[in-house]
Amino acid sequence: MRAYGWAGPDTPGFGICIFPARKSKCREGTAMPVGIFRVCLVVITAIINRPFLFPKENGTVPENTEEIIQKMKEREENLRLQKLRLEQEIAGQEAAQQALEKAAKVVEEIKEEKVPWDMWTALSMVIFLLIELWRQDFQEGNWQDTGAEEDDMAVLGKAFKGVAFPDKATLASFYEKRILGTTGDMARMREMVEGFADDLLEALRSVCNRDADMEVEDCMGVGSMYENWRVRKPFVCDLIVPFAPPEPYCFRSQIWCSGDSFAPDEQGYGTIKVCRADEDVTGCICDKTKLGEDMLCLLHSQGNTSKPSSEMEDLLCFKNTQYLDADQVMKWFQIAVTKAWNRISHKYEFDLSFSLLDSPGALKIKFRSGKSVAFNLTPVVQYENSDVYFISHFPRNELVAELPSSTRWFLTFAVYERRFIQLISKTLPAGACHISCLQILSFLHGKQCSLTGPSGLTNYHLKTVMLHLLQARPSQDWAPEKLEARLQDMLKFLEKCLHEKKLYHFFVGNEKVPAELGFPITFQRAEPLNLFRPFVLRRDVYRKTVDTFHEMLRNTSALINEYTVHIPLAHTNGIHKEAI
Repeated sequence: MRAYGWAGPDTPGFGICIFPARKSKCREGTAMPVGIFRVCLVVITAIINRPFLFPKENGTVPENTEEIIQKMKEREENLRLQKLRLEQEIAGQEAAQQALEKAAKVVEEIKEEKVPWDMWTALSMVIFLLIELWRQDFQEGNWQDTGAEEDDMAVLGKAFKGVAFPDKATLASFYEKRILGTTGDMARMREMVEGFADDLLEALRSVCNRDADMEVEDCMGVGSMYENWRVRKPFVCDLIVPFAPPEPYCFRSQIWCSGDSFAPDEQGYGTIKVCRADEDVTGCICDKTKLGEDMLCLLHSQGNTSKPSSEMEDLLCFKNTQYLDADQVMKWFQIAVTKAWNRISHKYEFDLSFSLLDSPGALKIKFRSGKSVAFNLTPVVQYENSDVYFISHFPRNELVAELPSSTRWFLTFAVYERRFIQLISKTLPAGACHISCLQILSFLHGKQCSLTGPSGLTNYHLKTVMLHLLQARPSQDWAPEKLEARLQDMLKFLEKCLHEKKLYHFFVGNEKVPAELGFPITFQRAEPLNLFRPFVLRRDVYRKTVDTFHEMLRNTSALINEYTVHIPLAHTNGIHKEAI
């Protein structure tokens, strides 16, 4: 007797088929009927022992049968349209391929060993494998976990289809009336804020102890206000202020792509160690050679050690460590700014206050007339000799998780981003539409969020989309008359990134960054940094973001036409008068 047994990984029972192993002269004549009988017996056994084929044991028809059938039909149609499959489906396909190859290999080995197995027995094993793979992919629990997200993906693939997009005349009028009409005062605001910030920092230096306190450098403007694409009010100038420790100390930084001390979810961050300058012994012979007892290094004394001490805490380090603490830096900076303002407040006819408690330099100027001007003055630490900076605190949203320790610092590439936009703008046609596209997209997203609440998308994501397209498309494609086409490109690119949950940082891992920028090679050779990685971990935020994106697409024409009422109705691309 020969026994063939097979047990599934998820069920308590298994089926066994027993066939007599007898030799007969009539075996060849009866091989086909016996094979068919074996296949039937295998299928019957699987049905009896595998209740997954009949999920309802009582045999009653569920009340929502039509709804389930409709969803399955929709899913089948969506799967044919989608080119990208989910990771579980890819893994299933690979497993199936491996299983089939293994089964074929087993059959070949059996043939070589002349075991009395025929084609029908091998076919039975293949049927078992296919049924098991089908069960794992469509069992009830897995369907509920992934079905909703796959429906989102199917809708997302069709989101841009059927959208009534404004024509060129409507877009041009909207941009002139809504965007240009509200950004004309940005230059005067920047000039006023920069002048006041320089005065405030000069006063800050005068109140600090030059021998024991941090040394503050001049501020630099970054972000949308200095890249000329800010559209949402209130306008806020972002200024970063590099600072350094007093002599003989220095900062030594470590980034996530230079070692193994960072967890995978901490990509994009770094640490800053406070050391004495004489601890850098790479060029001193006393560290490489054992000096005699009667010899003394003039650079290093026995009292200079790298062990943490209370002196490190005075240098804004985390307790009992040599690592710079972002919270300590925040407290120090707020106290220093307060002292500096008290020294120069008599010169100005307005009040200065902190507008956000959890941000070290979120300041607000309030005039006696009631008007106010907000700006951010944020302390940063330079990374080596580059224009990459560690920033103590960054504007956070739902996607940015809290860091496990205040010794982990964010990295900002804002200076290089501003420099790249300036560099690429010189190669584009006069009046290029790249900034206009970003401004319109930022306006639409901001308006939609004001209606339906915040989403996981930020203006930084929108700017990243523009940077990728600027590098990918020829310069002539950004002519001013191609505003409509490029805006649609940005929306489609953003749709694709949401679909894949992948939006890579423009600079990190990008080897095509122009050499003229002088961008650090360390970051160019690093693994690409996915800005949408939190979407994989936070499905609630992801669905909210997708819903907001869909709603924004549907409302695009209505939002734009709301500010172009002077355009004749014939040019509103089908928008009804009530919508205007």
